[in-house]
Amino acid sequence: MNLEESEADLAQRIAGGHPEAEAELCRRMAPRIHLYGLRHLRSSAAADDLVQHVLVTLLEALRAGRLRDHDKVAHFVMGTCRMTVLDQRRGAQRQERLLVEFGAALVPSSPAGPSIDREQLTRCVQALKERERSVVVLTFYDEQTSRDAARALGLSEANVRVLRHRALKQLHACMGGDA
Repeated sequence: MNLEESEADLAQRIAGGHPEAEAELCRRMAPRIHLYGLRHLRSSAAADDLVQHVLVTLLEALRAGRLRDHDKVAHFVMGTCRMTVLDQRRGAQRQERLLVEFGAALVPSSPAGPSIDREQLTRCVQALKERERSVVVLTFYDEQTSRDAARALGLSEANVRVLRHRALKQLHACMGGDA
């Protein structure tokens, strides 16, 4: 490969099916595209994505013969950069408008479940026997497993599960649920 080969010559060779010309053209164009991306997208990762997108678009156009004037490879690349960035901005603006318009409907304003009377729940938990209350606190508040709660309380895992089941049944009844 001739180092003095122009971009137009490389484009013509790519159209003829020479992969080494593709590699050379990509090597030459990538830094320009990356700089364009850094300037307009303000992110190195976004600039890297832009490089990939533009180079794939360029190679596809050259292979398919859609870029007839090989002297305008640089113009094609910069135009593709500009259009890609504009498409990204339009998409981001569209997404922002949709979020402003419909965002409130996507996020519930209150919890999905029934509201809980916290004072009543506190009274109900305090009414439990000490071992049952300890099991509930360890397994739900401290988020310990049955095994860890059993170890902490000096009980068997099965005993912890039975105590938790009984405590939950009592809490449900105390809170006004059907027992």
